[in-house]
Parts: sequence; C-alpha cells; structure tokens
Amino acid sequence: MADVAIISGSASDAAITDKVKRVLGENKVSYDAQIISAHRDPDKLDAYIRTSNVKIYIAIAGLSAALPGVIASKTDKPVIGVPVSGTLNGLDALLAIAQMPKGVPVACVGVDNGDNAAWLAIRILNLVKK
Repeated sequence: MADVAIISGSASDAAITDKVKRVLGENKVSYDAQIISAHRDPDKLDAYIRTSNVKIYIAIAGLSAALPGVIASKTDKPVIGVPVSGTLNGLDALLAIAQMPKGVPVACVGVDNGDNAAWLAIRILNLVKK
C-alpha cells in the first residue's frame, strides 16, 4: 500500500510528477503515480479513488485544473493540488484549484511546485507519527 497517490491529468505533466517522486523517494515515502484525466477518463478516476488505500492524494493539473477538485469530491482524504503552467502562466489552473466550493477542500501549492506538494504530504503524514 502506498502512502501517497500522485495523479496527473496528462503525460505532459511528467516534469512536475518527477519533482514529487524525487522528494517522496528521498524521504522514503511510498507512492503510486498514475495519469488519469478527470475529463477524458472519469470512470477510471472513480475506480482508482474507490479502490485506493492511500493516505493523501497529490493531483497535478493545468488549464481548467478540475482534477484536484474532482478527487476531493470523492474522498475524505487530504488532496493537494499542483497547478501547471501553460496558458496564462498557470494562473487559470491556480485559481481553479484555489477556488473550490465549501465542503470540497483542496490544498494548493505554487504553480509547477511539485516539490512543495511532496513536502506538504510528508508533513501531513508526520502528524500521524506524532
């Protein structure tokens, strides 16, 4: 069982996913990395969330950045959103992730900042150890 699920919406997000993997790996945190689009493959995303035993989700998404919010709407586990730069230098993705409706919380790190998403996940996991 992995502690953290890293879900990116597109294969083009690989550079950011690699940042997350590097920090988690260096800190010996287990993870499972998947590419699942909330828009193009919602059934696969639903099935993954339903069957996953992870403790935290890191969702990497650009443009409309629906992925973190969709995950948060389907689980009570922490979700960390990483907005991806693209159009509008990632401002569109940042705002989409930061502006979740009440009851659908998503933590949001800076644009392309997969490192901080991993560090935040580590801090959340450390709460359980204390």
